[in-house]
Amino acid sequence: MSHPTLQTVELAYRSYGTEGPPLLILHGLLGSSGNWHTLAGKAFAPHFRVFTLDLRGHGRSPHARPIDYPTMAADVLTFMDRHRLEKAHVLGHSMGGKVAMELALGAPERVDRLVVVDIAPRAYEPRHRTILDALQVIDPARYNSRRAIDQALATYVPEAPIRQFLLKNLLYDPATRRYTWQMDLEGLIRYYDRINAAIANGRRFTGPVLFVKGARSDYITDADLPAIRRLFPAARLVTIPGAGHWVHADAPEAFARTVLAFLQEKS
Repeated sequence: MSHPTLQTVELAYRSYGTEGPPLLILHGLLGSSGNWHTLAGKAFAPHFRVFTLDLRGHGRSPHARPIDYPTMAADVLTFMDRHRLEKAHVLGHSMGGKVAMELALGAPERVDRLVVVDIAPRAYEPRHRTILDALQVIDPARYNSRRAIDQALATYVPEAPIRQFLLKNLLYDPATRRYTWQMDLEGLIRYYDRINAAIANGRRFTGPVLFVKGARSDYITDADLPAIRRLFPAARLVTIPGAGHWVHADAPEAFARTVLAFLQEKS
């Protein structure tokens, strides 16, 4: 996957474990590497050298444009090159799952086993528009506590678990005593259509692929299976009971068991 024209950035990351093959974990929209801290450290680090990445515009990684799948996948390849990872298992959730698919389709020789969590390669309707609008309306600098920001956000986002997820993007500067959003909110809004876009056809990844779906989520439907099989002929799908879109947060033990069994299979 050679993209000489793409300007890549150096991604921030956390690492866990020192033994075994490398495993890269890619978070979803408005997430960060920290979302995977517990699973990376407890479930995966005993078996793999785990790297949880902050994708561009998220977490501690640079705010860089554009925010689209070819560029984000190129960032991950640059990370692999810098860390001398010739090949790795790649696991991605939601937007991170699309980055993982783009990476596997564009540079199949760099991906060992691929795990895609609760996302299909198709285009999606703009489900996060309300949340992005709410984050844009609320200027964290105007509030003096996380609780006050949470209360302001509740007007637009009534679901407490989603607000707790979003508030992980808050940064507090002790010097100015002000809160700011850490993610590149303006960039994510500007490139939101590209984040919802399909992963381009015309390529295939023939290696082992596991799609993991939450039983209570509608992100992967039966109608998606033909496109999945066209791009990933060896793909299989596992549904985790009781889990929604954030499968790994809703059912961490079942999720870890399922993923470990797949990654540790003898080829």
